[in-house]
Amino acid sequence: MRKAFSWILAASLVVCSIGTFAQSYPTKPVKLVVPQGAGGATDVFARFLAQKLSLTWNQTVVVENRVGAAGVVGTDFVAKSPADGYTLLFTYAGSQAVNPSLYPKIPFDSVEDFATITPVATTAFFLVVGANSPVKNFRELLGIAKAQPGKVTYATSGNGSINHLLSESLNVEVGIKTVHVPYKAIAAAMTDVIGGQVDTAFAAVPSALQLIKGGKLRAIGVSSAKRNGSMPDVPTIAEMGYPQFNVSPWWGLLAPAGTPQAVIDKIHADVIKIVQTPEGRNFFREQGSEVFTSTPEEFRKILEADVVHWAKVVKSSGAKLD
Repeated sequence: MRKAFSWILAASLVVCSIGTFAQSYPTKPVKLVVPQGAGGATDVFARFLAQKLSLTWNQTVVVENRVGAAGVVGTDFVAKSPADGYTLLFTYAGSQAVNPSLYPKIPFDSVEDFATITPVATTAFFLVVGANSPVKNFRELLGIAKAQPGKVTYATSGNGSINHLLSESLNVEVGIKTVHVPYKAIAAAMTDVIGGQVDTAFAAVPSALQLIKGGKLRAIGVSSAKRNGSMPDVPTIAEMGYPQFNVSPWWGLLAPAGTPQAVIDKIHADVIKIVQTPEGRNFFREQGSEVFTSTPEEFRKILEADVVHWAKVVKSSGAKLD
C-alpha cells in the first residue's frame, strides 16, 4: 500500500510539474525555425507570427532561416532539438509532406518525429513571367513550349519544392517539356524571372503578389481550383482546360516529438487567437492567402494524408532530384 501511495504521489507531482511548466511557458526566447529562405511565403508568415507571439508571451520569438536540401536541413535541426517548446518549426506542405518521397535516406520521419500544432494558412501559386516577357498569357506560353520543346525554362526554390513539382506536373498535364533551373531560395528565382534570365516560375501568392502589383512580374495563371481573391482577373489553369490541376498547400507550426502536450495546447491556443483576429485574417488575405487552422490531432491527419498524396504526385510527374 505504501509503495502504491508513493507511486501515485510521484505521478501526481510529475503531472503538476508539467502543468506548472506549461502555465509559465515561455520563460526564455523561443526559436522559430524556417527551413526556407528569406522573402518567401514561409518566411513572411513566420515573421508575422513571431512578432505577435512575442507580444502575447512577453518573450522574444526569433525567426531563424536554416536553408538547404529543399527544407531538409532546417527540418532535421528541429527534429533533433530538445522537446521543450523552445525550438519550433514553421514550414509548409511542400517541404514537410513532399521530401519523404524525394529523399531515399531522409534523416527524420516527417510525421513521427514531430508534434503537430496547427496549420495557419493556405495559399495558391501564381504562374508568372517577367513583366517584359513577350509572353502575355498562358496560351502563348503553351504555344511556344509545344512548338519548341526544351526552349522554355522555369525557376524554382530548389529541387523537390512544390513549385518544382507544380511545373513538372504542368508538363505532364498539358504535354510540354520545359527546363528546370533550381535556386536556393524563391527570391533569387524571382529576380532572374524578372530579369528575363529564366522564362517562368510558379510562386506562392505571398511571394509574388507585390512583385506583380509593382509591375515586375505578370501572372498568367493560378494553381487553385478557384481564382485568388487578391487578383481575381488572373484565370486558373483549371478553367483553361485542365480541371485536375488544383494545388493550395498549407503552412503550419510543428514541434519536436515528445514536446509536452500541455505546452502544445498552450502554443496552439495562442496561435489560433492571433490568426483568427481581424488583424490576422486581414494580414493573410492581403498576402493572397486564407486563414486555415485545426486541432493538433486534425493537423496530424492532414499531414499523413498529404505525405501519401505527394508521393503519388512525385511518381506521376517524374520529378527527380538532380
